[in-house]
Amino acid sequence: MAEEQLVKESSQLSSYDAYFERIQSRKKLPQSLQEILTAAFANIPVSSFPSVPGGKVIEILADTSIADAVKILSECNILSAPVRNPDAGNNSSEWRDRYLGIIDYSAIVLWVLESAELAAVALSASTATAAGVGAGAVGALGALALGATGPAAVAGLTAAAVGAAVAGGVAADKGMGKDAPTAADKLGEDFYKVILQDEPFKSTTVRSILNSFRWAPFLPVSTDSSMLSVMLLLSKYRLRSVPVIEPGKPDIKNFITQSAVVQGLEGCRGRDWFDCIASKSISDLGLPFMTPDEVVSIQGNELILEAFKRMRENQIGGLPVVGGPKKKIVGNVSIRDIRYLLLEPELFSNFRKLTVMDFLHTIAPQEIGKAIPPLTCKLDSTLGSVIHSLASKLVHRIYVVAEDDEVVGVITLRDVISCFIYEPPSHFDNNLGFAVKEMLKP
Repeated sequence: MAEEQLVKESSQLSSYDAYFERIQSRKKLPQSLQEILTAAFANIPVSSFPSVPGGKVIEILADTSIADAVKILSECNILSAPVRNPDAGNNSSEWRDRYLGIIDYSAIVLWVLESAELAAVALSASTATAAGVGAGAVGALGALALGATGPAAVAGLTAAAVGAAVAGGVAADKGMGKDAPTAADKLGEDFYKVILQDEPFKSTTVRSILNSFRWAPFLPVSTDSSMLSVMLLLSKYRLRSVPVIEPGKPDIKNFITQSAVVQGLEGCRGRDWFDCIASKSISDLGLPFMTPDEVVSIQGNELILEAFKRMRENQIGGLPVVGGPKKKIVGNVSIRDIRYLLLEPELFSNFRKLTVMDFLHTIAPQEIGKAIPPLTCKLDSTLGSVIHSLASKLVHRIYVVAEDDEVVGVITLRDVISCFIYEPPSHFDNNLGFAVKEMLKP
């Protein structure tokens, strides 16, 4: 077992190295400038980074329901939050005891999608339940119907449990004798009711999905760490946020996100070192760090659920919405848009048939009346203009388009941060080795 874990850690570390080496090989910056920038960030203490808005980090208790967690994230306009263990109490001096991880929309998306499939299977199997086959058989049939090769249940929410709930009166009549897709088409608001208002889903807590769908481990740095370590965690090591704690104290002092770092870089406009890089075109910096064939997109006439599934499968936070064979960009759908499916039950009335463009038009601000145009740039755009767009619009990605608006690449916050740094020799072992090994633990 220990040997298998070492192999897993080595494999994941290799993937981080491969991404970062690819970026470094494509950047066209003088080595001397890269060394100066990296040394500068290594000398900036984390304690100097601005605090979160309001000065207090929003935390979510582990026993909070999924529905309430979504509301907290939405009302506070944040994508993620540390999960606090209510059993640890206030006397715990170790952050490992007090915090269990970080919950974000990504984890919730995965849970919702699997729950939707389980509910659909349960409805399609309700005839068997009514006939006395039993919830256990429904569970087995449900797992088979889903083609599950791994756990077909999330935190005990098996197809059998869903079947029992549905057969108990939550719209069982709508699924009688139907196949799964047909039954799912009939879910409507009853699906919303099942997922967020009835058992067993109503009791589903943040704690119960945290480990199953963990994209964001709780990996803090201390206030006396360097901003270089934070930027490496946010770029090379794929974290979206890094909690900050004071040495010897368990409470979170700050919460640094990719977005906050890019906004901080935008604030450096006018300084020689920033302007030297910001004035370069993105193509001179090797951006985007992908080929046109590597862009993951979605057609506007495809289903919105397929968009979220595609994000899940590729572990990405957004997709360009394209039209036609040349992938002309017409919109954007992001992981945070799942909140509309969770917070507005009327969208469930046709959620199985809702196309991406119909979804985007539905959630568009009423004063606009149409989907918000996606954020784009050209290959000759400067890095400074890209940073300004990302920081001012508070978005996580910008799409690189050709003259005919064909999507040829994506630039993420992670990519932008990677442009400013490289990893000095021995920095991993001296500053991040233990932290990253903690992140790779199952």
